[in-house]
Amino acid sequence: MRKPLDRLRHALSFEAVGILLATPIGAKVFGFPMTDIGAVAVISATIAMLWNYAYNWIFDHLLVQATGSSLKAPWMRVVHAVLFEGGLLVALIPFIAWYLQIGLIEALIMDVSLSLFFLVYAFVFNWVYDRLFPLPEWSKTHG
Repeated sequence: MRKPLDRLRHALSFEAVGILLATPIGAKVFGFPMTDIGAVAVISATIAMLWNYAYNWIFDHLLVQATGSSLKAPWMRVVHAVLFEGGLLVALIPFIAWYLQIGLIEALIMDVSLSLFFLVYAFVFNWVYDRLFPLPEWSKTHG
């Protein structure tokens, strides 16, 4: 399993790259100034980073209990990403509505759109991260 500093590196790099990608795209797609989308992105990323750390720790512990390893098959990565984004949706919709002074339905549409982006992003980012920083236990399983 990943150590706390590795999890911190993962969470920080995930959010930093996500903010750099999502802010200009979100401003363009939703028609808000980059400063507003940037502020929403930074605060959302902070919430997401805390959720990311806790969620991945819990998920990995449950996975190790169930399978004996934290190695994730592609289908498990899909489950992992969907559950992560679902939990984040619940937390972010009220914040987005309040900050941007929009209705909950508008915030839901905005958050679902961003979640779809981050769903794909999370899958790709985590796959790449695992290739760049593999765990020793995985070499025993694959080679």
